[in-house]
Amino acid sequence: MTTVPTEPTAAAAGANATAHFTSKNPYEAVKDVPPERVDRLAKRVLSAIHDTIREEKVTYDEYNALKAWLIQVGEDGEWPLFLDVWVEHVVEEVATEHREGSKGTIEGPYYVPDAPECAENGVGTIPMRDDEQGTRLTWTGTVTATDGTPLENAKVELWHADNDGFYSQFEPSQPQWNLRGTFSVGEGGRFEITTIQPAPYQIPTDGSCGKLIAAAGWHAWRPAHLHVKVSAPGHELLTAQLYFPGDEHNDDDIASAVKPELILDPKSAGDGTATVDYGFVLDPVTG
Repeated sequence: MTTVPTEPTAAAAGANATAHFTSKNPYEAVKDVPPERVDRLAKRVLSAIHDTIREEKVTYDEYNALKAWLIQVGEDGEWPLFLDVWVEHVVEEVATEHREGSKGTIEGPYYVPDAPECAENGVGTIPMRDDEQGTRLTWTGTVTATDGTPLENAKVELWHADNDGFYSQFEPSQPQWNLRGTFSVGEGGRFEITTIQPAPYQIPTDGSCGKLIAAAGWHAWRPAHLHVKVSAPGHELLTAQLYFPGDEHNDDDIASAVKPELILDPKSAGDGTATVDYGFVLDPVTG
């Protein structure tokens, strides 16, 4: 019997993340950005780099090490990982600062669109293996507009790592859509989703991002979390991660993505399962 490897390499995960990202045609959304905007942003970034070199007296050896490392990030396919871990949380903060509804946070590099529909009348179970490990979690909630109106045409996309901290489609042992699903809400905007509580995990450390972490003396941990995208016609898409209380890395998440409003309050059912109630408020599209 052939043994399927259970631990993904950074190169394999990075290549998958890069392929998924580039398939979205990311240039399309900014094809009409005027040259003046590109000029301003490029100069600001370069100026920040120049200032760092001058202020920190960067040597040629350090510069060449940086150049080699940047090349290696690309060869490892880890640019999505690097940017999503250390940069995206600030982009998300700026992009959503106008919102009155629920708080969001970063998407991360492991989202895959078009997960199968799993709900009937708002109730469903995420695809999982028969022997899926982890605490079974029943999650209920409501999707409403900022004026309190239930959004009965809303959808909740859910994806998360398994009990070993791995994502399907980014490591080889899991079925394609394991722990990934789309849930259409029911009457009154209600939903009830059965899944498992994921585990904390380290981002891949066997590639170039791991070299940075080791050189800087950082840790590589992310707290356990559920990823969601919540959408409804006429309303802004909400992307968020939901965290669990008591995780030691809620306060020092390497991706700086944890917000107090996103921490769940699960209740033990006394039989090895848990329940949690957490809903979403979506902002209307304006302009």
